[in-house]
Amino acid sequence: MPSTTNVLDEARALVERRLADLDDERRRLERALAELGGKAKRSPGRPRGSASSAAAKPAAAPKKRRRRRGGTRADQAVELIASQPGISASDVAKTMKIKPNYLYRVLGDLEKEGRVKKDGRQYYPAG
Repeated sequence: MPSTTNVLDEARALVERRLADLDDERRRLERALAELGGKAKRSPGRPRGSASSAAAKPAAAPKKRRRRRGGTRADQAVELIASQPGISASDVAKTMKIKPNYLYRVLGDLEKEGRVKKDGRQYYPAG
């Protein structure tokens, strides 16, 4: 009867050979796909939409972003504060259906610009 370590070593070697064969087959299939005009696979860790350096396309003109109707978040916040003086930031965030931590940054900028005033936790329109 063969020893346990010998059986485990043989099984490990068999699995490693099979993985090597599968890696080779995958590389061949990816090359064939690339030659057939298939999409190039992204490298691990790269954001979606970015191609690997080997398959990088020439830089195209940047796409223009569409603006939302209704103005910016800052303008929406100012309008809401003007319509409800003394409203808290968390209430503004709930009404606008955005996260409060984003809104605090917007409100800080509005305060620096002099568009809103803060008194404690309440915000008021400036002037």
